[in-house]
Amino acid sequence: MPRWESDAQGRLERAALELFETQGFERTTVAQIARTAGLTERSFYRYFPDKREVLFAGNELETHLVTRVEAAAPDLMPFEALLTALGTADKAFRSREFLLRRVGVIAANPALAERDLIKLADVANALTRALERRGIDSGEARFISDIAIAISRRATSRWLANPDATFSELITRAAAELRDAVTPRAPTVR
Repeated sequence: MPRWESDAQGRLERAALELFETQGFERTTVAQIARTAGLTERSFYRYFPDKREVLFAGNELETHLVTRVEAAAPDLMPFEALLTALGTADKAFRSREFLLRRVGVIAANPALAERDLIKLADVANALTRALERRGIDSGEARFISDIAIAISRRATSRWLANPDATFSELITRAAAELRDAVTPRAPTVR
């Protein structure tokens, strides 16, 4: 591919993912990724500080969610504002296929799994700050954000496994399951 071809970052991401899948993350070098994308190592480093960040670069999801929380109606309960925002998260994802492939690469490498958790914690921190800007106490905002992230993780794994369900439906279902799990049950009469 000519070096001047557009979407260098996308080409690097696709090349890296392909190499990570075929030969493993540890055995893949930055030079191989750049060469497969038709670019130089120097070009690679313009977009990513290291090969791990190819899977974690960008903050589109975080920005999308924070924007949605901040735009939510002021009278909406904080938890509902987060669930509404999370229900639109798939609009910020690159693609379902990319996420599915990314999950496979991350699952095969403990260091990447750790980085994935750190990235998720960054999103939770950003959502906590967004709730605080809505006037929510910081402890309560953190608690609500952590619960919402757990719901999102459950919905995301289901969405990747079941392309027929919408992401919003799966967020709603996971939230309902949480409510059912913590709602006291009426005693059974014998």
